[in-house]
Amino acid sequence: MRPTLMRMAHANSVHMDPALVRYANMYVKRHEFFRWTPRTAWITFAYVIAVPSCFLYLAYRTEGKYDLRGKRRGDTIAEF
Repeated sequence: MRPTLMRMAHANSVHMDPALVRYANMYVKRHEFFRWTPRTAWITFAYVIAVPSCFLYLAYRTEGKYDLRGKRRGDTIAEF
């Protein structure tokens, strides 16, 4: 093929999907459209404060209670 035909063949051969273009624009501009509502405040509280505090409570509650190293079949893992 001649070089001019090759350039013309690949110039507009890939078209963007309009749905993906809209999604990409929404993803980039998400911070511009965010609003604090009761729902977003509750979700933020749950994932930033409630869930980590539950894991922290469980970690402090069970610290030193279980020893999983060097156990054999039939040995108990509880060390309390």
